[in-house]
Amino acid sequence: MNEFEFKKIHIKNEVLAYREGGLGDRTLLLIHGNMSSSAHFDKLMDALYDDFKIYAVDLRGFGHSSYHERFDSLKELSEDLEYFIDKLRLKDVEVLGWSTGGGIAMHLAIDCPDLIKRVILLESVGIMGYPMFKKDAQGQPILTELLMTKEDIENDPVQVAPVLDAIKNQNADFYKFLWNAAIYTAGNQPNPEDYDYYVSEMLLQRNLVDIDYSLTRFNLSHADNGYGVGSGEIERIKCPVLIIQGDKDIVVPMDMAVGIKDALKDTAKLVVLENSAHNPMVDSLDKVVALIKEK
Repeated sequence: MNEFEFKKIHIKNEVLAYREGGLGDRTLLLIHGNMSSSAHFDKLMDALYDDFKIYAVDLRGFGHSSYHERFDSLKELSEDLEYFIDKLRLKDVEVLGWSTGGGIAMHLAIDCPDLIKRVILLESVGIMGYPMFKKDAQGQPILTELLMTKEDIENDPVQVAPVLDAIKNQNADFYKFLWNAAIYTAGNQPNPEDYDYYVSEMLLQRNLVDIDYSLTRFNLSHADNGYGVGSGEIERIKCPVLIIQGDKDIVVPMDMAVGIKDALKDTAKLVVLENSAHNPMVDSLDKVVALIKEK
């Protein structure tokens, strides 16, 4: 594999770790999702090495980045990246956001229209966020009762508390069980050595409750998502947007991808990957690479 430099940079009150490399004349910023880090982009970065200068950042509270200040919104993480882009004097940036990173990428396109040239949304959260529901005695979601506070989220017995416990105890087996059940649902997994490495990076996360809370509040639509009326800012995205969605993703449903496409109308293109789930970098790497390389 090609080599990428591992660096750190001071951004406001935080220190962001990032991977940098590539020989191309196009600039690509990679934004990872929840329960992951920039390490998950390793195979994608290697495949794009000759075509892009690539920057893959560990978001605040993930991986090897600091977590000095808590946050309540994906916009705050987007603002971290605005400082990152400014400090490195990047221009004409193509930004790829995976899962939760898609929401952050959309904020960047809204707030930095002169810098963001193109957005690629890979299994992205939808424009009305990701709701979290209270659970009944059998652990099933009560679809009429939302989790509203960070305390409620932290104490959720199904989606959150077991993950926090796994992080506390550095339980790699739990993470593999969870990812096998929810992420790798198309029949593919990383090779054992890579899987161990990815899980070791996942277990560095310190911000799970903040991220989950931020996902519930994310809303760029004009509608009320149960947590409040959205900002309507989706209409401010003017650059081309490529939406890539796997047909076997059970984490982010297809209607979220369709909702983004419908909101952006002619500025967006939706590509559905067959037999691909929430991590197409494992399920459909060659197809994803080809789509990213398109101009």
